[in-house]
Amino acid sequence: MVVTHELLGAVVRDLVGDAASVAVLMPNGTDPHDWEPSAKDIEALNAADLVVANGLDLEAGLVEALEGAEVAGIPVFHATDHLEVLEAEEHGHSHDGDKVEDESHSAEADDHSGEDDHSGEDDHSGEDDHSGEGDDHAHGEGDPHFWTDPLAMADIIEPLAIALGEVGVDVANRADELVGELRELDGEVTTILGEIRPDRRRLVTGHESLGWFAAHYEFELVGAVIPSLSTAADVNAADLAELREAIEETGVEVIFTESGTPSYVVEALADEVGLPVVELATHLLPDDGSYRTFMIELANDVTTGITA
Repeated sequence: MVVTHELLGAVVRDLVGDAASVAVLMPNGTDPHDWEPSAKDIEALNAADLVVANGLDLEAGLVEALEGAEVAGIPVFHATDHLEVLEAEEHGHSHDGDKVEDESHSAEADDHSGEDDHSGEDDHSGEDDHSGEGDDHAHGEGDPHFWTDPLAMADIIEPLAIALGEVGVDVANRADELVGELRELDGEVTTILGEIRPDRRRLVTGHESLGWFAAHYEFELVGAVIPSLSTAADVNAADLAELREAIEETGVEVIFTESGTPSYVVEALADEVGLPVVELATHLLPDDGSYRTFMIELANDVTTGITA
């Protein structure tokens, strides 16, 4: 089977084990927003038993090729079709199929106070409202960076296991185990981020890459150097002026950036507002190839960046 990017590929490999071979198209660390497939990549798509794609147009350069593969009868699993879509302007969401209506992260909407709906109870069972509901919406609307939330990743496992079963790869038993591991990972990340006081949970990022992370772990997204879900968008003076004002008003303590954001722009902004810059590996799988390590390192980097 073929997977579009490495972070998704890590979880797919973990799920299938030795039951199937997994090839990933994008080189590790590649900015998926501006990557373009080669003729060999397109050939691999069209020869796959199953293609696992992120969806929501994260793989902008692959959209036409993915559509062509589907027309040719290749099954394509769009991961974000099985999630409650997080819009760019939303600052909260839950994993029971309901979007949070405001930015307050109220207990009624998304309780992280010890009676959390993510605590490993039935909310992420086979009855999860995310499973399979998204097939009737377009692949290009909403925040595609769901992999920064382990429970969102957990939500795609059962429907992916079903899709694998339809092409003859039985991973049902492993799927249940993996969902449990992802829930445990979420608890570890929550503990790491617990070092950051609620009044310091403010993020400025390179582009809008941490929406899922912020919504789940209760951070305020103050703004982005590129105020877009894609690094392919332009940086302009008006947006930067607005971001500078927001940084000064909110007391942001660090500017986070990532692959695809022009470093000279980030450094100039940091100099103007007198803040350090921390680069996050939001699109880079660690050397051990583990999604778990990716999330632990992301949580540690955010925590250290804010509390140092």
